[in-house]
Amino acid sequence: MQREWIRHVFRLQKLIEVLDLRAVRSDREKNWGIEFTKMSGRARSRARGRARVPEASAQPVAPRLAAAPIPAPTRPVTAGEPELLGRGRQRGSSGAVGRKDVVEVISAGFKEMSLAERGGRRRDLHDLGVNTRKAMEHVKESKTGISGSLIRLITNYIRLSSRPQWALYQYHVDYNPQMESRRLRTVLLFMHDKILGTTRVFDGSVLFLPKKLEKKVTELLSQTRDGQNVKVTVTLTNELPPTSPTCLQFYNIVFRRLLKMMSLQQIGRNYYNPQDPIMIPQHRIMVWPGYTTSILQYENSVMLCADVSHKILRSETVLDVMYQLYEQFGEHQFQEACSKELIGVIVLTRYNNKTYRIDDVDWVQNPRNTFKKTDGSQISYVDYYKKQYSTDITDLNQPVLISQPKRQGPGGTTVGPICLIPELCYLTGMTDKIRSDFNVMRDLSVHTRLTPKQREQRLWRFMDYIQKDDNVQKELSDWGLQFDTELHSLSGRVVPSEKIHQGGKMFDYNPQAAEWSRETRGAYLINPIPLENWVLIFTRRNADVARSLFQTLGKVVNAMGIRMEKPLMIEVEDRSEAFLKALQSNVTQSTRIVVCVLPSNRKDKYDTIKKYLCVECPTPSQCVVARTLSKPQALMAIATKIALQINCKMGGELWSVEIPLKQLMVVGIDCYHDNAAGRKSIAGFVASLNQSITRWFSRCILQERGQELVDGLKVCLQAALKTWHAHNKCLPGRIVVYRDGVGDGQLNTVVNYEVPQLLDCLKYLTDYKPKLSVIVVKKRVNARFFSQAGGRLQNPPPGTVIDTDVTRPEWYDFYIVSQSVKVGTVTPTHYNVVYDSSNLKPDYMQRLTYKLCHMYYNWPGVIRVPAPCQYAHKLAFLVGQSIHREPSLALADRLYYL
Repeated sequence: MQREWIRHVFRLQKLIEVLDLRAVRSDREKNWGIEFTKMSGRARSRARGRARVPEASAQPVAPRLAAAPIPAPTRPVTAGEPELLGRGRQRGSSGAVGRKDVVEVISAGFKEMSLAERGGRRRDLHDLGVNTRKAMEHVKESKTGISGSLIRLITNYIRLSSRPQWALYQYHVDYNPQMESRRLRTVLLFMHDKILGTTRVFDGSVLFLPKKLEKKVTELLSQTRDGQNVKVTVTLTNELPPTSPTCLQFYNIVFRRLLKMMSLQQIGRNYYNPQDPIMIPQHRIMVWPGYTTSILQYENSVMLCADVSHKILRSETVLDVMYQLYEQFGEHQFQEACSKELIGVIVLTRYNNKTYRIDDVDWVQNPRNTFKKTDGSQISYVDYYKKQYSTDITDLNQPVLISQPKRQGPGGTTVGPICLIPELCYLTGMTDKIRSDFNVMRDLSVHTRLTPKQREQRLWRFMDYIQKDDNVQKELSDWGLQFDTELHSLSGRVVPSEKIHQGGKMFDYNPQAAEWSRETRGAYLINPIPLENWVLIFTRRNADVARSLFQTLGKVVNAMGIRMEKPLMIEVEDRSEAFLKALQSNVTQSTRIVVCVLPSNRKDKYDTIKKYLCVECPTPSQCVVARTLSKPQALMAIATKIALQINCKMGGELWSVEIPLKQLMVVGIDCYHDNAAGRKSIAGFVASLNQSITRWFSRCILQERGQELVDGLKVCLQAALKTWHAHNKCLPGRIVVYRDGVGDGQLNTVVNYEVPQLLDCLKYLTDYKPKLSVIVVKKRVNARFFSQAGGRLQNPPPGTVIDTDVTRPEWYDFYIVSQSVKVGTVTPTHYNVVYDSSNLKPDYMQRLTYKLCHMYYNWPGVIRVPAPCQYAHKLAFLVGQSIHREPSLALADRLYYL
């Protein structure tokens, strides 16, 4: 009955919105041979509730076939069928895209090529040409520190012990007419074994051979199954010596072939084993084990970094979620609920083992709609999937999902979006609801949070596969490649632990635990702010809980040195409008803070409160879910944490560590993508305001759609310097910027775009030349380090620094293991100093970074990243999740977002 109702809704939507359709066909679309219909602005706004996108990205395109290996045997696709790339874009018609000029590559360096010419998809290779170390005289000879005690470590790197000592020849391959499918391009090229030989590597555009063809431009004639002639042009673009950086791309392509030989399936960047799934049926979750790999040049040798990876798949499809949302929200809010729930989600289509990001829901189309094939014939989605994949679509009234590919087509052309059928799309990853479910996370962690010993065993098994598989060994032998049989070992250093300063006293803490909540219990805070003129809002059902919170706060704040007055207690109804009305009526300019006891963790109430108190009536606020306060035995501990947060939000200071550098300002920058606001990016900017680095200036900027790297740095930095001057009556002599949120392939933009912005900002101030350092912080790294103690592997102790062997020779970089973990393997943080005019010794830079990991006031312990990075993340997250507007500058000198 439920499904029938939804089908009825889909039919009604179709009848209503079909009136808004109109045919649109631009010259580009004609070239691609695609016929489509486009929703009007009215229909689109009803369907999405979001801003319109350019017409080119609104184009519904046929679902695309995968080029990746599919478990079932597949036949070569003829030119008459809609041939589609691994992510699903439709093949263009003959002559749609002209051949692009071949880019000559300089073998002495890594000259950038377009993505189509490179053929590669790994963005980490794009950072190879960024050599920042050569511009820093003080680390040209050595970038390693000397302080601390030595520790022997084992890492998940494997040295490439042998590689070709002969030249490698790189060719660019063109097709006329254009062939979009990588699989079809490969078949057409490899028809010519007598000319090319059998030892070759081809990634769709770039061909590597161990021999030089007779001519620089070799023209070959191939034929598709339906008899269509295709001219294949193979052009020599480079002769690569064994030392060429471009060989790294070749090594990675070869290794990806080895993984396919081992029957692993590629999903995204990584490879997984679908034949050995881990089932968690009670939560409808399946886990595919796999590996992430990367071959790069490190300090002394080329090495393979291999780590264990897991792909979390859910048994429910997007259509299942739609059914659930309809039952939950009803007909009127159904479309809006679907957009909020599904846009931005990553799905897996099992018919080709490819992942896609949902960017839109097209309520006009359904599986019975047709699209135009390259031979001019029309085919419906239903018939297409039946014919191509032997897959039946049961619900013929479901809408169509839209995924906009990021990558370009051949010759750099822009391609239209991908159309996906909800019934065939399986959800991947974890939602916030799953993450908040203790039972799910506990059962999942058993399989995914591996101990150092378990991780080492998985890596040994992986290496054993490589060594014992005859096909893999033959492929390696043909190319002259050989890997070590042991995991790489190296030396690290453990720097001394810090002393915590609080309430005029110094405290030592257990360095293995890396937290000091017990040691500092009962000590006064550095700067306790009186809790007066405050408001406590709660619902009638939670009146007792609110009173218990007030009474317990009274017991814990005295030990911190905080004087507390009785709040203005307001009882409201359980509605967002009631909370908002209470705030509008009772919060004044003299109100120091507002505490709200929420009946549930529903986002609408939280967002309403934060929007009003961060934008319209700037006042610090603290929201607490009533269920958190329901356990009497934990109430004292919870009230203590709430009191510390309240003190920070009102401008108080909790603890500090010794900072030897004088007149130092540290800055943290991070980004968050706001899906609800048309994928705008929010850049969080946080800067310290005093010598002890306990006061902070915070500001955020809303950026354009999908933009990661920060614009408007000048505005933020100038405001921070002005505020610093107001507090200290001088300007800082040193500025150290920690830039978080920089993805692979974006390093060059930081160096050439963001750093000049910072330098230009400083030039505007007369006779002011501070020493500037810019450090890129990277949390998502695949490097892992293990120490041996008592004959067994364990995580290295907090404070472990690694600055040799596995760092990059062209960078001034290092790893720090700053935090302690109780379960699983600790993940280090990578720091890359991309600009440094301070001439600080590597020791000092490393120690300063580690010290700042102690200064995050939301946790009495050491965290993974320097405190300004985490503060910037919290600020950007709050704005992106709840406020969607720039907060009032009246709150800029307080940590109101903790």
